[in-house]
Amino acid sequence: MGLSGLGAGRAAAANYDFLAAPERDLNRVFHLDRATGEIGACQYGLKEGTIGVTLCYEPGEGAGPQPASDYSLVASSHEHEGGVFRVDLRSGKMSICYVLNDKVVCTPPAK
Repeated sequence: MGLSGLGAGRAAAANYDFLAAPERDLNRVFHLDRATGEIGACQYGLKEGTIGVTLCYEPGEGAGPQPASDYSLVASSHEHEGGVFRVDLRSGKMSICYVLNDKVVCTPPAK
């Protein structure tokens, strides 16, 4: 693979943002597709007889693809907050996203 192949991989990797939930005793990281706003989350979990597993939560209500834009993740400074804000950098709208019943859900966008 030449250098052009490496550059393409880097460009694709830049399409996502990752942010840990601000809650101090929660090992959850959210991931966001910057172009579509789709958001999910993963965390470490225990499984007997193994070194552990990566538990991932798929997008649920409000966390799927949004209108095309430029999205980012922002954490509050509240140490007991398990969710993060999905912000639309073009419109200024934001949603709070968190894990509920094994899915990531987000509130309707507001400004």
